[in-house]
Amino acid sequence: MATTLVDQSALGSQFDEKNVHNHVTKDTNEVTLNGVSHNGFTAPEINSFGHSFRAYDVESERQKGVEEFYRLQHINQTYDFVKKMRENYEKLNRAEMSIWECCELLNQVVDDSDPDLDEPQIQHLLQSAEAIRKDYPNEDWLHLTALIHDLGKILLLPQFGELPQWAVVGDTFPVGCAFDEANIHHKFFKENPDIKNPAYNTKDGIYTNGCGLENVMMSWGHDDYMYLVAKENGCTLPSAGLFIIRYHSFYPLHKEGAYSHLMNDKDRENLKWLHIFNKYDLYSKSKVLVDVEKVKPYYQSLIEKVAKENGCTLPLAGLFIMRYHSFYPLHKEGAYSHLMNDEDRENLKWLHIFNKYDLYSKSKVLVDVEKVKPYYQSLIEKYFPAKLKW
Repeated sequence: MATTLVDQSALGSQFDEKNVHNHVTKDTNEVTLNGVSHNGFTAPEINSFGHSFRAYDVESERQKGVEEFYRLQHINQTYDFVKKMRENYEKLNRAEMSIWECCELLNQVVDDSDPDLDEPQIQHLLQSAEAIRKDYPNEDWLHLTALIHDLGKILLLPQFGELPQWAVVGDTFPVGCAFDEANIHHKFFKENPDIKNPAYNTKDGIYTNGCGLENVMMSWGHDDYMYLVAKENGCTLPSAGLFIIRYHSFYPLHKEGAYSHLMNDKDRENLKWLHIFNKYDLYSKSKVLVDVEKVKPYYQSLIEKVAKENGCTLPLAGLFIMRYHSFYPLHKEGAYSHLMNDEDRENLKWLHIFNKYDLYSKSKVLVDVEKVKPYYQSLIEKYFPAKLKW
């Protein structure tokens, strides 16, 4: 499984929710960060096809394909479908690879729902990450978030189920409640079975006012999949980073203000960061391609620094045993105990248990290596989910 472990202490960034100044301009609804210059990146007025960004009413062959995409998406994204997909994919049993390997897989992916870009997705990841990097050089967690935010689009590839485009990309929206008219091409929802279900077709549906978006089922796609990958791999990105990953395609909320009745205070704080991110996610799309090999070393260093690709997820007691199992003056004689804290004393109990087997299990009766190998391999995969550098 793709590993997305991030050490909070390694962030070294200026992440602080109090640092976000909610400065909303009349035209852009843009939120800016206190003390940050925005001289590095200027949002263009038109996309690479010569149209306004997210212009879904422009007549073109690509637009016809985009409209057909949303017809299929709005018909098929039901509560039951989403529940089934989440149950299927939260097992995370399809692959084991590094973040950069996953980025390179996206060379095979083009997003049919995107009216602004038809380049391989790795270019979009790097275009948005590089644009953010220029304006927010100290927020490396935000650079990493930009780099990984669309990695869930690997769902389009055979190894990950080769799902249809409507089940992977496009704007997202809650299921289990009424489909707000702010959703693009809302007319197509009339054929969605949930619209006739009284449990799902009211404003709140199965949710309660202010329940928090974390408790809301979103339409299935790359956002929710990458969010699952991050969460299940123990990702410790700031909550704003996880919020961006899960809701960056939730345009009905962050562009139109729909579904805000489901938000709680934490969501409202994180939404400020999503507004910042969206400028770079949307407007950095360009036919001017990023030199991947040129920027690769920076992002690899960032992954190594923040993503802890080689991170062990053993409990603290396991790490304590590894480091101190030969520290016999302590665990046999009680010496140096004045240097211990409460956590050490708790972990020492496990070391005492371990020592019995470490010391007295030595025998001339050999273990059948091939017989027990599968079990220990499964443990290695459980606690060391990434590739290790020896």
